[in-house]
This record gives sequence, C-alpha cells and structure tokens, in this order.
Amino acid sequence: MPQYTPPMRDMQFVMHELLNVVDELKMLPGHEDIDADTINAVLEEGGKFAAEVIAPINLSGDAEGCTLDKASHEVTAPKGFKEAYKQYVEGGWPALSCDPAFGGQGLPHLVNQFFYEMLNSANQAWTMYPGLSHGAYEALHAHGTPEQQATYLPKLTSGEWTGTMCLTEPHCGTDLGLLRTKAEPQADGTYKITGAKIFISAGEHDMAENIVHLVLARLPDAPQGSKGISLFLVPKFNVNADGSLGSRNDIFCAGLEHKMGIHGNATAQIVLEGAVGTLVGEPNKGLAAMFVMMNAARLGVGNQSLGLTEVAYQNAVAYAKDRIQMRALSGPKAPDKPADPIIVHPDVRKMLLTARAFAEGGRMLQGYTVLQLDKALKSDDEDERKEADAEVALLTPIIKAFITDNGWLATSHCMQVYGGHGFIHEWGMEQFVRDARINMIYEGTNTIQSLDLLGRKVLGNNGATLKKFGKKIAAFIEEEGTNEAMQEFVNPLADLGDKVNKLTQEIGMKAMGNADEVGAAAVDYLRVVGHMTFAYFFARAAKIALAKKDSGDPFYTAKLATARFYFAKLLPETASLIRTCRAGLAPLMEMEEALF
Repeated sequence: MPQYTPPMRDMQFVMHELLNVVDELKMLPGHEDIDADTINAVLEEGGKFAAEVIAPINLSGDAEGCTLDKASHEVTAPKGFKEAYKQYVEGGWPALSCDPAFGGQGLPHLVNQFFYEMLNSANQAWTMYPGLSHGAYEALHAHGTPEQQATYLPKLTSGEWTGTMCLTEPHCGTDLGLLRTKAEPQADGTYKITGAKIFISAGEHDMAENIVHLVLARLPDAPQGSKGISLFLVPKFNVNADGSLGSRNDIFCAGLEHKMGIHGNATAQIVLEGAVGTLVGEPNKGLAAMFVMMNAARLGVGNQSLGLTEVAYQNAVAYAKDRIQMRALSGPKAPDKPADPIIVHPDVRKMLLTARAFAEGGRMLQGYTVLQLDKALKSDDEDERKEADAEVALLTPIIKAFITDNGWLATSHCMQVYGGHGFIHEWGMEQFVRDARINMIYEGTNTIQSLDLLGRKVLGNNGATLKKFGKKIAAFIEEEGTNEAMQEFVNPLADLGDKVNKLTQEIGMKAMGNADEVGAAAVDYLRVVGHMTFAYFFARAAKIALAKKDSGDPFYTAKLATARFYFAKLLPETASLIRTCRAGLAPLMEMEEALF
C-alpha cells in the first residue's frame, strides 16, 4: 500500500521564504494577526489528518467504489469514508477559510489550499466530497440572497451539508448554451425544476445529512444560448423555515458512472422531476454565479493533480531506493548487493526528478496565485484588488491545464519506475495514474483552458495582463542581471520571455485573418506560458537556495539541484512547442473531413 508524508518543509519554504506570505497577509483586513506559527501549526495538524485518516482508505475505497440502491436512489460511499468525514467535520476543517459571519475561521485561502493539496495526495476521491462544497459556498457567498445565505452557508461552513455543481447534461458539456433543464416559476416564489444532469461529482452519498445542489436551468421566457441560463439552489431535502430538514425533494440519483478512476467518489446521473428550487442571483444571469464556482473548482482541480504528483513521487523514490536491478553502466554502486538500486540509473532519476520538479513548480505557482486571490478578496485598496483579480484570472487556466497535464506525465513516469509492479493495484501507482487522468477533462477540458488563456485572457485585452506579469519577471531578471551565480537561470528565463512576447504578437496577427489560428496554437501556447511561470519561480527559489547552500541544510542543496534539472531537462520543451505554435492552422485543416 502506498504511503504519504506531508511535504511540510517545502510548503514552509514556499510560504515563508519564497512568497513571504505573513507580511503580505498582514496587510489585508481580517488577517492583521496572522503569523507563521499559526499557519504552520494548522497545516501540520491538517497533514496528520490527511496521512493518518484518509490516506489509509484510499486504496480500499478505490477497490470498493460506491454503491447505489436503485430502489431508494441512495448511494453508500466506500467503507471508512463516512467515518473519516465525521472526523473532518468535528475537527473544524470545512470552516478553515470561510467567513466568520457564517461560522468560519476566516483563515486565508492560501492556508486552505495547502491543506487541500495534502488531502488530494492522501485521497483525491474522498477529498472531492468536501471539495465540491467550496464552490457552492463561494457562489452563494457572492450571489445568494440574504435568506439563502442565512439558511445554507452556516451548514456548508460547518460541513454538516455538502454542495455540488449540476451543470453538465447528456448532450451538453462545455457548451452550456445548449442545456435543456427547465425551471417553472411558482406562486410562492420558488421554482419547479425538471431535467437531467450527468457527471455530477459527489452528487449523492451518505456522508452528510443534506446535499445542496446548484443547478443551471432555463426559465420559460429565457433567451436562447448562454444568455438564457439561470442558477438555482436545489437541496436534496427541503429545508423548513426553522432550518430543520423537511421532505425529500424530487431530485435523485438515477445511476453512477463506471469510471476509469476516482472510484471512491460518486459521479452521479441526477434526475430532477419538478424539484423545488430557489433562484440564485438574477434571472438569465446564472453564468456569472456559475463562474464563481467554476473558477474555484479550476484552482481545486490543479491542486488535485499537484497532490497526486507529490504522492506518486514520494512512493516512486522509496521504491527506486529499495528495488535492486542490474548494475550501473559506470560500475557497481552497491557492491555488497547482487545488483544496484534502480535509483542509480540515469533515466530512472530523470523520471523521478521530472515528477519532483512538477510538484515543486506547481506548489510555487499555486501558492503565489492563491495569495493573489486573498488580496483580490480582502484588500481595502481597490487598485490592488483589481490587479490581483486580473492576475488570478490569467493564472487560473494555467494552473488547471499545465499542472494537470504535468500530473498525468508525472504519475505515468512514477508508475514506470515500478516496472511491472506499477501496473498492479496493491502498489497504488496505477490508481494515481487513473485518478490523474480525469483532472485534464473536467471543469473545462485543458483545450478550453488554453482557449480561455490565449483568446480571452491574453489577446482579449491585447496582452495587458500578461505584460504586467511579464514586468515582474523582467524586474527579477534586471535585479539578478549582474549576479554571476544566477546566470544559468536568468538567461534562459529572459530568452523565453522575449520569445513569448514575439509569439503572442505573431498569433494575434494571424488571428486577425482567421480566428481558428487561436485554436490551432492555444494548447501549445498555454504550455509555453506555463513553463515561463515555472521558470520564474524556480529562478527565485534558486536565488534563495544559492544564498543558503552552505548552511548545512540539505534542503537547499536539493532545491538548487531540482531547479538546475528543471532548466536543463524540462524547460527546453518550449523550443518545440513554439515551433508547433508557429506551424499554425494549415497542417490541421488541409485534410478533408471525408478522409478521416
């Protein structure tokens, strides 16, 4: 069975040495008293919960899966999941970053995000049950009526109730303008909602006493397309005026999807047959509220793959140190044994270091972005809020797509390290690979994220937000320009920054003639920009490590080695990606459809 150790040392490095989060957070209203000891203590306890409570039921939960009673439409989660969730609620973990006005602890989102990385490493399928609640909480916190907030937010904050996002329909995934679910107004101000939804993560389970579904539907007079979508709150059990649970609502699970991975999470087919709901936000303006959920979910999905990358790396390293096979080409490294540990072989090290670099790079990018999210939500400086919000919008599709693509590569590499054992369930590695694959698909496929980045976030404002982020990179390069020890990092970073600027202009010019040029370049473009962000943070990390490499702490020696590996072996991928971007649309469209 795989093991997991929370990477507290690297988390503390990112927070306190790289990002200096305490000083940054102290400037925000509500966080004036935050300190490193508090952050560290919370995350250390969170790591214990992840490693000791939910990690041990990950493998068994995957093997058992969820069970649907077709007569009652009730779903039972795998053995131990409900009990673990009870401990999670009793520990106050759902309330970590929620608003104190609704019973939350009011800690920064950054703390919650690092906590969730550990939960995802330990057990992604389990973590999705409370994780989906955060999206529902954020949508209601931003767009709910005072009555909805008073009734539902305290229960979501405490974890007594969980939440879902009911968006996808059998004929309509990303293209929500095609959805058919109907909402009929009632005399009492409620709505009767009828339709079918699929792929609803945590859509039905026995872990909480109520489930708060946020459902997209159309009003009778709604315009066609995405401008005619409204958002509704539809509880599993209707809620009485005094907050107690009433009758069973007419929303139920008709089936569970038989999936490649995340078997421990109930991916439900949901049917609504005149279910009672209330409107969230304005009529026909549901997309605004929905995107609050989606953006929270996209950061969360990136975090899922970050967690899987970390736990896969940890187990692959342990295996590579223990497994003996063959001798090193340069001669025996363990002459007292019949063969050498496979960690001595160069390509095994390449696979391990790839996973390590993707984990450490993802952690830096995720931490930086969620720190900006805290500023966007809490700063009393309007300009700072706007700038931070724009930066979060720019980096969110990169987090979702780049980190999940990397997670798929990393878990596959780590499975390869195991050889044949990696393909066997009891070792746990094949589960990490299967679980990682969904993260590239849901909450908007990675192609959708790429189109969002290039089409909306970059070309949509003539690259203004990207240029602002680029100025931070340029300032760092200028600052380190005369530091000889940093040239191996700043020179490639500066070169890539120049190439990104030129590439962006080239694609923009092509797109003026044919908008499909954006679609042809978008996926490769996002990966180039993703590497640019990782290179920036690895260069900053290298600067810290160089200054402390003689401290006697091997952490800094390892950090420097990882940064050097990243620049030498992973960053050069950008050269081929830029070439394929520039190849443009023609090679993709020359073949006639009939020839496929």
